[in-house]
Amino acid sequence: MNLQRGMNFRLKKKASVILMSLRSGAPYADRVEDEGRTLIYEGHNIGKQAGLDPKTVDQPAAYPNGRWTQNGLFFEAVQRFKQGEAEAEIVKVYEKIRPGIWTYNRLFQLIDAWRETSHGRKVFKFKLELTGTAKPSYQQVELDHNRIIPTSVKIEVWARDKGKCVKCGSTKNLHFDHIIPYSKGGSSLVAENVQILCAKHNLEKLAKIE
Repeated sequence: MNLQRGMNFRLKKKASVILMSLRSGAPYADRVEDEGRTLIYEGHNIGKQAGLDPKTVDQPAAYPNGRWTQNGLFFEAVQRFKQGEAEAEIVKVYEKIRPGIWTYNRLFQLIDAWRETSHGRKVFKFKLELTGTAKPSYQQVELDHNRIIPTSVKIEVWARDKGKCVKCGSTKNLHFDHIIPYSKGGSSLVAENVQILCAKHNLEKLAKIE
């Protein structure tokens, strides 16, 4: 499935997915707060239209035919949550760190949304908080995933470890792993405490300090 539109509300009536980028020159002003527990994600512009610069037009909640845009779908989900009509929407978050390289930033709850003025137009902002409700994806083992590793650290580690598992050299299903787990005082903020492991070796390691 093509996820490149960035905002994907309930794909096949299941998970919602967003793609974010904190790189210099990224098209939207996404940011990370609260030491990686909170994301502020910017809504998306209108599509390219003749004679219109999408960055000068208010981000739309609906199309001319009245159907919700992705902005509108996510915004309405927040309203239902805040009114007590539904649970917070669970969103899978992926981050682009280089062309063709995406990292999984785990599951977040969509808890707030608003519109604000930016450079003379209205844009949507969505607030997501890291959730501890993620189901383990491999052998039902829980990983220590309570902080986002900053983009700059991921890029440095990816280059240093040559984009492969430091244990076996695999380039499949890779994870950014804390050498000293966060729960044991390790930092997410320095490359020296982060390495690339494949899923098998990441889950074998768990929270042990080697």
